[in-house]
Amino acid sequence: MRDSRPQLLDILFDDASSTEQSPLRNVQQRAAALLKLNRAVKGLLPSPMQPWCRVGNYRQGVLVLEIANASWMMRLRYEQPALLSALRAQILPSLSSIDIRINPSLMAKMENASQIAEKNKAIAAESMPVRHLSSQSADELRGLASRSPEKLRKALERLADLAGESARTTSRNK
Repeated sequence: MRDSRPQLLDILFDDASSTEQSPLRNVQQRAAALLKLNRAVKGLLPSPMQPWCRVGNYRQGVLVLEIANASWMMRLRYEQPALLSALRAQILPSLSSIDIRINPSLMAKMENASQIAEKNKAIAAESMPVRHLSSQSADELRGLASRSPEKLRKALERLADLAGESARTTSRNK
């Protein structure tokens, strides 16, 4: 059974400086091992699933994976046999099973990240340079419109009428 009684931080830091096997060093090694395992698991998952899944723990031959919601959990269940055999072959020969748990905080983190990305995209769109249509280009468009079929003529004339006005890039022109 583990010793899970609270300890003073001074004791932990004193032990860390004096011995090689201090409780603090054990926690650091465990965290590093789980991060390495997390990178390996994400490398084996399909790319759309990678941001929604992470390693929660590995204990007594059971790998605990945390997933953002039930729909991703079902997708991961389809990948589970292949993931289990790949992990056994490459990293964890003692792996007996994979336990999948839903962790809604993963969903919240990804939503926050997507909101930040949308804000950055909007800021970038606002800072795009303003385009101008010169009067010379408008005259050329009108000349071309006079020799064009009816539908194209109207479109070219509308475009020529924009000369002198500022226009931002549209979604079609990106």
